[in-house]
Amino acid sequence: MDNRENLLDIALSLFSQRGYEGVGVQEIVETAGVTKPTLYHYYDSKRGLLDTLLKREEGRLLSSVLQASVYKRDIVYTLENIVRAYFDASKSHPDFYRMQIAMLFAPPESDSHLAILPFVSQQYEIIEEVFIQAVQDHGNLRGRHKRYASGFLGTINAMIGLSLEGELDLTKELVYLTVHQFLHGIFS
Repeated sequence: MDNRENLLDIALSLFSQRGYEGVGVQEIVETAGVTKPTLYHYYDSKRGLLDTLLKREEGRLLSSVLQASVYKRDIVYTLENIVRAYFDASKSHPDFYRMQIAMLFAPPESDSHLAILPFVSQQYEIIEEVFIQAVQDHGNLRGRHKRYASGFLGTINAMIGLSLEGELDLTKELVYLTVHQFLHGIFS
């Protein structure tokens, strides 16, 4: 593995364990077995390292969520595909998913929060578009797409958060239950 990829992998591991702000450049380079000038040569700064890491990881997730979100006039089917895409992404890249959630809830003016916002906004936009398209089949969704996208992604992230803590297994049944609970509420 080259130094460039090794630095990204080490940073991902450390950021997911203690948060972006909780990890210093010195720790990253020592763990990677390189010098600070090497990190700065490839990434200019710790923030440049984070931005490159986000671009690498977000492409994988966004690609699978975009594929899953193709609306074929069946809202349940589409939402289940989206949940499955997120569950699969969190299982195959748990460190990135943990880091992403932590960054989303970091202080609003922190570098990590500001870095993750465009990526999270893209996720919301993809899901909002599903609800906008579903209006043709479910008129009661009209004008509520932002609220539904936020609630749906929040539900998905809550399930993944529980999984990352070892409280839940992200099974096929949980895909169904997550969508069912979202669509019908807790009393269904």
